[in-house]
Amino acid sequence: MVMGSTGAGQDTERVAIVAPLAPDSHEQARRILAEGAQYDLAGAGFERHSIFLAEQAVVFVFEGRGVAGAIRDLLNDPALAGLFSAWGPLLDGTPTLAHEEFHWEGNPPPA
Repeated sequence: MVMGSTGAGQDTERVAIVAPLAPDSHEQARRILAEGAQYDLAGAGFERHSIFLAEQAVVFVFEGRGVAGAIRDLLNDPALAGLFSAWGPLLDGTPTLAHEEFHWEGNPPPA
């Protein structure tokens, strides 16, 4: 796994799950995403989470320490399985895991 770097000595990882959308499922995906996260993101071990929606794919980006393990735990939690079931009919194929290969972060402007 490629580690992202947000500062000296930090181990923040960024991992994405790329899921192809079935034809005509974009609007339903947008409705699901409008409901927000259905689980405790911080409690699951994530520091940041973003979701990008394109016409033919949805990309879930997770950031945090040990994020790959946190994703695995989340997906394997039987209590949360029902929360993800809404996505099944919207997907066209199997989601894939994408590891960060490049990250750039500039210095924040002075206050």
